[in-house]
Amino acid sequence: MDAAADRRHPEPMEADFEAASLRVRLPAIAANYRTYRRMAGPCAVAAVVKADAYGLGAARVAPALADAGCDSFFVARLEEGVALRPAVPQARIFVLDGAPPDAVPALITHRLTPVLNSLAQVAAWSAAAGAAHSALDAVVHVDTGMNRLGLAADELAILAAEAGRRLAGLNLVLVMSHLACSDEPGDALNARQLSRFRQALAMLPPAPASLAASHGTMLGLDYHFDLVRPGVALYGANPQEGSAPNLMQTAAVLTGRVLQVRSIDSGESVGYAATFRAKRPSMLATVALGYADGIPRTLSSVGMAALNGARVPILGRVSMDTTILDVTDMAESPATGDEAELLGDTITLGEVAKAAGTNEYEILTRLRRVPRVYVEGSVGASRSDKE
Repeated sequence: MDAAADRRHPEPMEADFEAASLRVRLPAIAANYRTYRRMAGPCAVAAVVKADAYGLGAARVAPALADAGCDSFFVARLEEGVALRPAVPQARIFVLDGAPPDAVPALITHRLTPVLNSLAQVAAWSAAAGAAHSALDAVVHVDTGMNRLGLAADELAILAAEAGRRLAGLNLVLVMSHLACSDEPGDALNARQLSRFRQALAMLPPAPASLAASHGTMLGLDYHFDLVRPGVALYGANPQEGSAPNLMQTAAVLTGRVLQVRSIDSGESVGYAATFRAKRPSMLATVALGYADGIPRTLSSVGMAALNGARVPILGRVSMDTTILDVTDMAESPATGDEAELLGDTITLGEVAKAAGTNEYEILTRLRRVPRVYVEGSVGASRSDKE
């Protein structure tokens, strides 16, 4: 066949080839939720699915959690709540950003419950209830030491003194706060926030209460109240990092294909800016994952990956689309097309976060470009859906 014919009849592209993939284990997420239900005892357990379920896809994660018994979900943004509603049509969806006046119509239309963070938001939501001639569910967020969102002490005092008028038309379904140092059990701020939260509850009309999220649940029954709100732990993070084995199952496995394997001599440099120079003849594998996929550049020359069950170091700088691994010491060199794990069963979420100098939340929410593959049934089952 001549060159012109080659151009007319190109070789078919392999449709199933994926340079990288993020396998999301829905059964593991459901199992982690059930673990929290066991630990929480009699109190209820909601699921935090903000930031698109921490990067894993709320449209698929939330129904799996609902099947496991979850009937309450927290999101951050109004648009997240709107997008989530069709996936869990009967569930309670709480919006942490609250009820700015321009968000009120959409909150009502999509049956979303705002977490009210200020007297202005309380007023806007109460006015909406009056205009609708119907009671509206509401959550009041009290700041107890985070100084991020929620009613400050002066606003709390006003609301408590004028609760009948200011909460008119509102069905107070929850009073909540958020712990600043729950991942550090010995920090004195935890006890101070617990005390302040109890004081706030005593000032307000009776309502269910919630203080603890993933790590806070581990602080003990005093912190549980009526509802706990695990987030990152549902997706595999250890809520007792450094103090106990991880009770959570691995929910996300990030892999990239080996694009090329090459040998270099001692003294040769690796990657941009030649930040690494080989001290011995070495074998390198270039993998199709980089910082555009969410791999932190801070893993350059300090992170690890796994190839065919062997742990291997990252060499040189992480590039936009690729990462280079040192496979010199592997018993058998990898082949082009082999999968390298940069996050999963061998290279844990906590390990990646520590090496990158960040937390598990950021690692998960950075995973943007990589196609998600949803694993259903038992972990490792062949049935999956792609996004």
